[in-house]
Amino acid sequence: MALGDLMASRFSQSTVLVVPSQNHHDDSTASSSSSAVAAAANNDDADFPHRRDSEVAIASSSGHYGGNAATSMAYLPQTVVLCELRHDAFEAAVPAGPSDSGLVSKWRPKDRMKTGCVALVLCLNISVDPPDVIKISPCARMECWIDPFSMAPQKALESIGKTLSSQYERWQPKARYKCQLDPTVDEVKKLCTTCRRYAKSERVLFHYNGHGVPKPTANGEIWVFNKSYTQYIPLPINELDSWLKTPSIYVFDCSAAGMIVNSFIELHEWSASNSSVSQRDCILLAACEAHETLPQSAEFPADVFTSCLTTPIKMALRWFCTRSLLRESLDYSLVDKIPGRPNDRKTLLGELNWIFTAVTDTIAWNVLPHDLFQRLFRQDLLVASLFRNFLLAERIMRSANCSPVSHPMLPPTHQHHMWDAWDMAAELCLSQLPALVEDPNAEFQPSTFFTEQLTAFEVWLDHGSEHKKPPEQLPIVLQVLLSQCHRFRALVLLGRFLDMGPWAVDLALSVGIFPYVLKLLQTTTPELRQILVFIWTKILALDKSCQVDLVKDGGHIYFIKFLDSMEAYPEQRAMAAFVLAVIVDGHRRGQEACIEAGLIHVCLKHLQSSCPNDSQTEPLFLQWLCLCLGKLWEDFSEAQTIGLQGDATTIFAPLLSEPQPEVRASAVFALGTLLDVGFDSCRSVGGDEECDDHDKCRAEVSIVKSMLCVASDGSPLVRAEVAVALARFAFGHNKHLKSSAAAYWKPQTNSLINSLPSLANIKGSVGGYPKQNQHMPHGSIVSPQIGPIRVGNDNSPVVRDGRVSSSSPLASSGIMHGSPLSDDSSHHSDSGILNDGFSNGVVNHTGPKPLDNALYSQCVLAMCTLAKDPSPRIANLGRRVLSIIGIEQVVAKPLKSSGVRTAETAASPSLAGLARSSSWFDMNGGHLPLTFRTPPVSPPRPSYITGMRRVCSLEFRPHLMNSPDSGLADPLLGSSGASGTSDRSFLPQSTIYSWSCGHFSKPLLTAADDSEEVLARREEREKFALEHIAKCQHSAVSRLTNPIAKWDIKGTQTALLHPFSPVVIAADENERIRIWNHEEATLLNSFDNHDFPDKGISKLCLVNELDDSLLLAASSDGNIRIWKDYTLKGKQKLVTAFSSIHGHKPGVRSLNAVVDWQQQCGYLYASGEISSIMLWDVDKEQLINPIPSSSDCNVSALAASQVHGGHFAAGFVDGSVRLYDVRTPEMLVCGLRPHTQRVEKVVGIGFQPGLDQGKIVSASQAGDIHFLDIRNHSSAYLTIEAHRAHSRL
Repeated sequence: MALGDLMASRFSQSTVLVVPSQNHHDDSTASSSSSAVAAAANNDDADFPHRRDSEVAIASSSGHYGGNAATSMAYLPQTVVLCELRHDAFEAAVPAGPSDSGLVSKWRPKDRMKTGCVALVLCLNISVDPPDVIKISPCARMECWIDPFSMAPQKALESIGKTLSSQYERWQPKARYKCQLDPTVDEVKKLCTTCRRYAKSERVLFHYNGHGVPKPTANGEIWVFNKSYTQYIPLPINELDSWLKTPSIYVFDCSAAGMIVNSFIELHEWSASNSSVSQRDCILLAACEAHETLPQSAEFPADVFTSCLTTPIKMALRWFCTRSLLRESLDYSLVDKIPGRPNDRKTLLGELNWIFTAVTDTIAWNVLPHDLFQRLFRQDLLVASLFRNFLLAERIMRSANCSPVSHPMLPPTHQHHMWDAWDMAAELCLSQLPALVEDPNAEFQPSTFFTEQLTAFEVWLDHGSEHKKPPEQLPIVLQVLLSQCHRFRALVLLGRFLDMGPWAVDLALSVGIFPYVLKLLQTTTPELRQILVFIWTKILALDKSCQVDLVKDGGHIYFIKFLDSMEAYPEQRAMAAFVLAVIVDGHRRGQEACIEAGLIHVCLKHLQSSCPNDSQTEPLFLQWLCLCLGKLWEDFSEAQTIGLQGDATTIFAPLLSEPQPEVRASAVFALGTLLDVGFDSCRSVGGDEECDDHDKCRAEVSIVKSMLCVASDGSPLVRAEVAVALARFAFGHNKHLKSSAAAYWKPQTNSLINSLPSLANIKGSVGGYPKQNQHMPHGSIVSPQIGPIRVGNDNSPVVRDGRVSSSSPLASSGIMHGSPLSDDSSHHSDSGILNDGFSNGVVNHTGPKPLDNALYSQCVLAMCTLAKDPSPRIANLGRRVLSIIGIEQVVAKPLKSSGVRTAETAASPSLAGLARSSSWFDMNGGHLPLTFRTPPVSPPRPSYITGMRRVCSLEFRPHLMNSPDSGLADPLLGSSGASGTSDRSFLPQSTIYSWSCGHFSKPLLTAADDSEEVLARREEREKFALEHIAKCQHSAVSRLTNPIAKWDIKGTQTALLHPFSPVVIAADENERIRIWNHEEATLLNSFDNHDFPDKGISKLCLVNELDDSLLLAASSDGNIRIWKDYTLKGKQKLVTAFSSIHGHKPGVRSLNAVVDWQQQCGYLYASGEISSIMLWDVDKEQLINPIPSSSDCNVSALAASQVHGGHFAAGFVDGSVRLYDVRTPEMLVCGLRPHTQRVEKVVGIGFQPGLDQGKIVSASQAGDIHFLDIRNHSSAYLTIEAHRAHSRL
């Protein structure tokens, strides 16, 4: 236990659990060491007579917790690893990148619409009152702000019609306007049909003023005139509707206008129920309810409803004048003299209009459902203006006991509190009006409306969240973007809002922010660049469809310039690279536009200029430069050519060793996209065609070699991209790779000799490992006289202490871990089918291979290694890659052995990699659900490629393809499997881009909400740890014969106690992990470490003990798997998995890997039957370097110091012990040989508790335990003979 190393006491009485071992001489290091230590602990004579001062250096004389807290706190591990985005359920699912459909597309109006024609029908019949109206005196007389009795009736009618037309033109200047004054039915019909014919599919507005005719009838009729104006003629609404058709909008300004709305609704409901035609797009605005009469007070104009709709500012101010505190001192006629233009926001009239738009937009957005808001306020400019003004009409006319009506119906808005803000702005305007009218040159005082609303929005940002009511000021922020003086602050606040999550981005888009921020990309203001890039990052992280708009408006140029500017921070330039990556993602026009703008050269330039050790280089920037280039090159040969000409392969090579896995994976992805899928001129297989593009071929070779270098990377994210890249290579070089794989099945012995050298040397020539790991020259592989080696034959090597006899054929063959000759899966009952390239066992070569045969062999080997990856997802990808070259791996899960291994499983580890039998029955019988099409003529030869065997004329049963035990990710091979995969849709897809996009969907400006909880939990655990360390330092020694819990678990190999909860974790020989609550004796969770357990678990460790701990399970073959949520039943998740041991000695497979974890610096140490100790940085998921063990023997035990980072000790098979410090250049600190009486392997080693870094405990298989002090090399200061029950000094 890591925290236990801080304790200076010898044993703790708090939590000790001993799992008894029946035989301490077995191969389990854990069992042997635990038995030896237990024997020593139970020995009465084992108590230490002397305790040196250094042993209790951490303890204070006072014995109180407070006295040594500061000392101990410094040694509590502060490193937290494996908590990045990539570790969040990598195996479970792949997050989707920015979307262009579904929920996010709702913000974009489905059908942008325009009102193309306006029909104005005025039935005023000036000087003749309708019979059903009794007017009061004085009475409202103004029509379009014209007194109809101030001139001749006909002239007044024409003037009113012309004025109404001009008032509407202010809202929609491009529409065609037609007016009919006191018309007949035929004239109305002609007007409507003409408008519909002109408007085509656009909207038609029909405005009806019926102040000079009777009210509409209950049957749904409005009134017009006959030709002689002697009669009122009814016009049925259904006829009007049939003439105007759809889409249309009606404005009815007459008494009882609600009657028409009701008739329209009934008409549409009837037509909808009697036809399959979709609902008609018909909008209605009516001045009052069906039972109401228009206001007649002289305070209002006669057409108050029309005035509100067409001249809202004038109407609002006139109405407000009668209610303002300024009404006594204000001349109402000044309202008509407000200086400025409605569209100039720097003038008083323009600012009033701007504020009015913001207020009405805000009311509508906060009151209406979002889909209705989109339809009425964002789809059509004229409709939006009319509905904004309709909100004013409701407010004004309700004061006169008249309720305007609309269809679709709106909720009441006349008492919304935003009207108070409008009243304040109006009053400020009116107070300045006399002075401004008197002196036209005087400057008006701008309203504080927008400043105050931005402040209100900022307050919401400080306290709001997704679960609270959305900020009602959002539409105002949109309006503020139009003003230069408020723009920067508004953008910053908008950026803060968008950073709250995708829900906030969706809200901002639904309110209509998109066209505004798109237009702002045309500005050159320097201070806006950073915040605009941030805002676009947030938008594109949600919705990819914006890429089309950006390219159309040339917005990509803005981001390329920003990317190329050295003034911006790397994190901000990474956002620009992300935006550009989304622009070119699957968008050919975007790719072409970015190529024209020189994006490739910009990205390559900055990748080339970035120094790996430069602290200014932001990993996120490098990552997105790579992803941007990858997306630009993806399936676009022109871009690929430019990239290769820019020496992209050389520029990317250093990035494959970057410390951040995301950067490495992104670099692999980008290089993979440079591999063409399919045969081109470079890969022609015709006999008379030459390879005319040597540069491209060389680049391809360089890319593939780079892929092979990182095929064993510690991060599954990187290995997944390697698998995807190799799949592309396999698709393009399908036949050559099949031929290379087929060479292993050729019956001639010399073919085996010719094909193996490249495989044996892959680790040295491509893998980047030291040459000393290769123990034989290039050519000496297998002599022609040595045939297939089988278990039990005369050529079996002698195995003792994990060493292979040098005289055995096995040792002289260049077999390496992960190669075709080291079958790590032999107990899995693996088999395979070579689908293509064979005809009755004969290989069909169709032409010369354009690339080196050795490279193809290495690729096949890498594919096989990926197919056996400890990460299930990577293994699936590897099998999919193999399927492309015609090798189908079928995996049948073995029957779980209950405590006892079968004789076959218990065979010597060194022989486990070979075919167990050459008999047809032993190789293929009983386990594999295969069906013969034709019986085999003769038993096939044993396989030399792991997990795959050449089988003549076999095919899958139909149900096997979907069988969960088939080992295939999904039924990829189907009908085309028999001839090799030829459809590009079968290629596995890269995931690094989607994973990386998730970063920008999360909050970037603030820390996560749970950070305070995490810190509080950590502080609590630190306090708990220090208190218990102090307690243990001053407690009496407890015998280990008094268990705190006890139960029988057969087959347990290793166990682990949780430091902060009553949890014990145990693993058995079948790699079944069980988690128990030892206080309640209940099983919390139980799961398999992986699907094919036959190695056993050699070590269990807790990672991030002081935080949310992870469970590290190290299998005996060196595979590491780290689990989260391991105590939750059925909810455990694999965080990461990798193979910790590379570069085996020739002829040796690791089945006795030893590992240890060091939380203090985040290092994992691993070794086994190799000549070095592998040092892994788990946080970077990267092999730092192999440390030479300085011994010819294998490492049999490892222990890392949990107090002093970088220190670890190793015990060897020959009984020697060595101490290392990875911080020093030579690394080896000292070497000791304590176990001299009986030379047996060291089975247990550890640092003594306390702060003394030079004290080590070593236990050998002979049972002697030595307590060592490296300052005294001569001998141990304490020795315990565990098996003889005594100790000596």
